[in-house]
Amino acid sequence: MQRPIGKRVRRTRPLIAVIGDAGVRPGSKKYSLAMDVGRCLVDAGCRVLTGGLGGVMEAACKGARASAGYTPGDTVGVLPGHDPREANPYVDVVVASGLDHLRNSVVAHAEAIVAIGGGAGTLSEICFAWIHKRLIVALRVPGWSGKLAGLRVDERVRYPRLPDDRIYGADAASEAVRLVMRHLAAYGAHHHGIRRRKTASLRN
Repeated sequence: MQRPIGKRVRRTRPLIAVIGDAGVRPGSKKYSLAMDVGRCLVDAGCRVLTGGLGGVMEAACKGARASAGYTPGDTVGVLPGHDPREANPYVDVVVASGLDHLRNSVVAHAEAIVAIGGGAGTLSEICFAWIHKRLIVALRVPGWSGKLAGLRVDERVRYPRLPDDRIYGADAASEAVRLVMRHLAAYGAHHHGIRRRKTASLRN
């Protein structure tokens, strides 16, 4: 995407969130998957957003830095706490939000979401991303990403021109990133806030 700024042209890069289990260890399947996702995203010309802590978040940032296309600033972490020192060592840009679990809504505002496993926190991010009309890709591994891959969160019509809108499922990191790049342009709408429905009593 290119946007003119006076006589100059600024090239923007998609910011893609990688979410999932915070407790996975290096060498585990999910950790390796998250590393591969982070690397593939930067290879594809994206930047990586996470919650900034450990597990999948750390692995995605570490993988992003391993990409041949990496440049400083490609990894962004939105921390739940106030102390930027809590970020994992692979985060370039640290946002110490102080929002605790509410920071999940901020992460879900990325241009797309890639989910890897995860518990209740990951589920909340997926739900926020669904409400915010974001593209969501879920790896078929144990956890909420595996449970929701290929499904819809609810029956709301987010994109009338996309009758097959859903959480897209993937079996590998490369497939997940291909899905992001293939569908990203179609998912550009934004949530416009909760609208109160008028009832007969309110109208009278």
